[in-house]
Amino acid sequence: MTSVLLRPWNLGAATCSLLLLLILTAIPHASRASSQSTESPTEVVRATLTEVFRILDDPKLKDPAKLMPRRRLLEQVIGERFDYAEMSKRALAANWTPLTNDQRAEFVELFKAFLSDRYAGKIESYSGERTEYLSERLEGAYAEVRTRLVSSKTEIPMDYRLMNKAGRWYAYDIIADGVSLVKNYRSQFDKIIHSDSYEELVKRLRDRTVAEEKKEAR
Repeated sequence: MTSVLLRPWNLGAATCSLLLLLILTAIPHASRASSQSTESPTEVVRATLTEVFRILDDPKLKDPAKLMPRRRLLEQVIGERFDYAEMSKRALAANWTPLTNDQRAEFVELFKAFLSDRYAGKIESYSGERTEYLSERLEGAYAEVRTRLVSSKTEIPMDYRLMNKAGRWYAYDIIADGVSLVKNYRSQFDKIIHSDSYEELVKRLRDRTVAEEKKEAR
């Protein structure tokens, strides 16, 4: 059995903070599709991030005791704008095809929980970053919104990839400083599956057997 462990997306605390907000429990709600059928991808990203930053900047929610209530507010804001199932499908790539519907549903939930565990602690490192909107590229039902996350110390390119479903745009990948979240985990998942098995990957996701935990145990 290979010793390969799942590694987190190592992009720095400030970047991971924002990424957490965009992936924690994001499942799109189709019930509102008819009300925003003419929206643009940039409008979707801008509106979501504006509200995210408003919540993060709210002094009433900065108390450590307000961490979980604040996180729930953030989940409500972004929960409609990230297609977690699509993200899982792309992360598994060809390994998604042979899975049963039950296995797919299980994987989506495990992957979501895994990412939440990995990045939840980073949320408190947010310190006033702002987003600059650079450009938008459309190709049929797909779009990419290029932005830049700016702080007093650094600037990080942040590109959002979205797809249109029933007239609404949903994000399925984030590229931070040239690194794709989906591709990062696709490489790791594929290596584990081919070296061991899909069942082993599921076990590692379920057990949260990641590199950081091994380091902490040393």
